[in-house]
Amino acid sequence: MLKKILTTSATIALSTSAAYADFTLNVIHINDLHSRIEPISKYDNTCSEEDNVEGNCFGGVARVATKIAELREQLAGENVIVVDSGDQYQGSLMYATYKGDVEIEFMNKIGFDAMAVGNHEFDDGDAGLLKLIEGVSFPVISGNLDVSSSNLLAGKLSNHLVLEVGGEKIGLVSALASDTPETSSPSDAVIFSDEIESLQHDVDALTEAGVTKIIALNHVGAKKDFEIAAAVTGLDAVVSGHSHTLFSNTDENAAYPYPEMIGDVPVVQAYAFSKYVGHLVLTFDDAGKVISATGDTILLDASVAEDAEIKARVAELAGPIEGLKAKIVSSSTDIIDGSRDVCRAVECAMGSLVADAMLERVKGQGIEIAIQNGGGLRASIPAGDVSMGDVLTVLPFQNTLSTFHVSGEAMVAALENGVSKMDEGAGRFPQVAGMTFTVDPAAEVGARISDVMVGGVPIDLTKTYGAVTNNYVRNGGDGYAMFEDASNAYDFGPDLADVLAEYLAEKAPFTPYTDGRITVK
Repeated sequence: MLKKILTTSATIALSTSAAYADFTLNVIHINDLHSRIEPISKYDNTCSEEDNVEGNCFGGVARVATKIAELREQLAGENVIVVDSGDQYQGSLMYATYKGDVEIEFMNKIGFDAMAVGNHEFDDGDAGLLKLIEGVSFPVISGNLDVSSSNLLAGKLSNHLVLEVGGEKIGLVSALASDTPETSSPSDAVIFSDEIESLQHDVDALTEAGVTKIIALNHVGAKKDFEIAAAVTGLDAVVSGHSHTLFSNTDENAAYPYPEMIGDVPVVQAYAFSKYVGHLVLTFDDAGKVISATGDTILLDASVAEDAEIKARVAELAGPIEGLKAKIVSSSTDIIDGSRDVCRAVECAMGSLVADAMLERVKGQGIEIAIQNGGGLRASIPAGDVSMGDVLTVLPFQNTLSTFHVSGEAMVAALENGVSKMDEGAGRFPQVAGMTFTVDPAAEVGARISDVMVGGVPIDLTKTYGAVTNNYVRNGGDGYAMFEDASNAYDFGPDLADVLAEYLAEKAPFTPYTDGRITVK
């Protein structure tokens, strides 16, 4: 169905359109692809071609392309839009090597109608987002960002969008998580406003212009989107991203049904990492009110063929990095669990491993404590041979080891920050080494952390401790502002992925473990 972009400006001319029958819109959507250009394993890391041929892999951009093309063909003559709720960037060697070029190329090939800005689109600063905006052939939107003071982004980013589909105006609004300055690297010139207030403003502007069908394309996480669906009047549906949440009517492990209805507003999300494509079917009455919301997420398993042209191009792009990825660095006797839902809530095997590797590397420098943000761990490693590609999928950010000195009081404050958003699955959750602690998520702010031990001795709030983390956390990422002014800070140690690979090599065959260093009441 022909789609026409009517406007992307913050204010649009008043217009009306008459509708005389129910109108059905098919919303095909993905979110949080995170540079999973190649197929992935059940652990969300890059799958080998051998396993892919055997039918053991999921997703990859060639399958995403196939499924979206299939849906377009099935829905020929119907009203269809294809959207992305953000975070194409960051998560594999494809991004680390090509810095967005690959994601841009394949999004253009697939042909999206719109995309929301995700927090990781700022991982290479304002310039990284600008590259995306200027590189893709469709609008990129975010309504709660004021970029007017950015010398790179001013005038480049629209806050909302109107598409004409089947003779009807479809409004798209968007919001990005307001804590993005803590989780990525926008410049200080990018000003964030409240998500709900911003969305309400944009919905009101569209409504006043006669647009009666308005969908939020958000990158704020499912729980925040539930709040938005309940609070923003005039919003007809929310296509969510950021929290990597599976909405499904067929998978018993799904967090929510598809869609989850918040009052009369359907909310959907399609997990992450190219594993699913979502298909939301909305029917509007004559007044623009949603009277039916159905659909589901579609698993991109081996039954979905890979687009041959894209598969060949992916292989070409992978060539220069294939040797590094294939290098075997160790072996593991069991899966090393780095899953998001575990490493952002409790002690996980991957967190203990990475923290121990960090501490082992610098313990000769008088360093006693290691702390790693759970959100910096991006995948599990399966049992068997461990390749450098596996390691780089777990730690794709090219972070370096950072050593510093802080007081015991600051370290407890860091732990408090780390557990402050456990209910949201935030990436700041602290995985540690050289230290044990207890957390009570239900306790009052400032009293959630107890029984902190360093080297088997209760922490001394007045003592200065040597610590190690990654350069992102040391410089205040994920809310760890208490580390920014640490003494004796050195942020230019070895790449964390190299540290982990060398540690695993020394411990081969490695046996994953947790040992009770974190107790959750």
